Amino acid sequence: MTVTRFAPSPTGFLHVGNLRTALFNYMIARKSGGTFILRLDDTDPERSKQEYADAIKEDLEWLGLTWDRVEKQSDRLERYADAADQMRASGRLYEAFETPTELDLKRKKQLNMGRPPVYDRAALALTDADKTRLRAERSPHWRFLLNHQRIEWTDGILGDISIDAASVSDPVLIRGDGQVLYTIASVVDDTDMGVTHVVRGSDHVTNTATQIQIIQALDGKVPEFAHHSLLTGPQGEALSKRLGTLALRDLRARGVQPMALLSHMARLGSSDPIELCTSLDELIEGFDLSHFGAAPTKFDEADLFPLTARYLAGLPLEAVAEQLAAIGVPQDLAPAFWAAVRENITVLDDMKDWWQLFSKGAQPVIADEDREFVAQAFAMLPPKPYDANTWANWTKAVKEATGRKGRGLFMPLRLALTGRAKGPEMADVMPLLQVLPKLA
Repeated sequence: MTVTRFAPSPTGFLHVGNLRTALFNYMIARKSGGTFILRLDDTDPERSKQEYADAIKEDLEWLGLTWDRVEKQSDRLERYADAADQMRASGRLYEAFETPTELDLKRKKQLNMGRPPVYDRAALALTDADKTRLRAERSPHWRFLLNHQRIEWTDGILGDISIDAASVSDPVLIRGDGQVLYTIASVVDDTDMGVTHVVRGSDHVTNTATQIQIIQALDGKVPEFAHHSLLTGPQGEALSKRLGTLALRDLRARGVQPMALLSHMARLGSSDPIELCTSLDELIEGFDLSHFGAAPTKFDEADLFPLTARYLAGLPLEAVAEQLAAIGVPQDLAPAFWAAVRENITVLDDMKDWWQLFSKGAQPVIADEDREFVAQAFAMLPPKPYDANTWANWTKAVKEATGRKGRGLFMPLRLALTGRAKGPEMADVMPLLQVLPKLA
């Protein structure tokens, strides 16, 4: 059975980069009838917060990305300790004592000599007496001993990958303060939980190489790996500095609809055109991981709003009835109001402005050369209530009385009644006007 996981750290809010990873893993699991695990990588006690864990669940629920079960790494620390003991016993986990400053000096020296900044394994040369002396001064960190051979796999997006393990530092799995790091915790979890497919960002490629050897050292089964491209800004600039403004909760607050966001992210960076889907099932049916490429992918949040507008335009009245009532639209006017504005809003909040216009009256916009014409036309307005024929009958009468026609007839009257040059058909507007604007 296919098993995937989304493993965010509860150290901040989810952003569009996280969403891409979550969505891909979700769709792979659902398309095959498998299991999708939400795993909170919360082994960092200083930065992990319950408020962020709750926010992650809230954002995923808003999008409809439901999980089959939740796991917390902080509940599995004993299991990681057992795995570490197993690797110590097999000689694959060793103590190292360098301080961050000492490691930084080593890296700088290697770079100055034109060498890659790979850990020199000096800790392996320490005698038992050396280790005893150093333990009295500081707590050791623990590194995984890589076999210096090529690590190869066929990536679901990048194709055949081959990395020389000698070009990579032995990864630190446990810090000097005892904190278990992502590299070992993720491997142990993936192995124990039967994860079959791991999709994540291309910045994890080297990490995947080392994790493959750790999986093998623990006698686990290596899952299928795929690394999607990283997102950039619309001009190719690094997105990392802007991710704070691209949190999912911020996009939600700005009115982006879940299916607009999901439709965009499910095709962005692939050979498939971005098309608005109306359900997750439709989105999943058209998903194919092999259609994605390795090149950095440009993301512009502005693209989410036309999709949101199209999504809203297709909603039935029942889907927005609660929001209409909340802004004060009477139940008897709700069908006509929604029919009029549904194709004239970008986000649901835009309905407020239209209802304000219809219920309180607009600030008329009248050009100097049109003042006399507008005054004459308003004097010819029939008494309320207005219906769907009012606009046509009124403008016909005004045309006959003034000789105006076409844009010269219609636009000054639209601007005077609504204060806007664009909007719903005026035949639909007239029955909704509760208050006529006052001409200066």
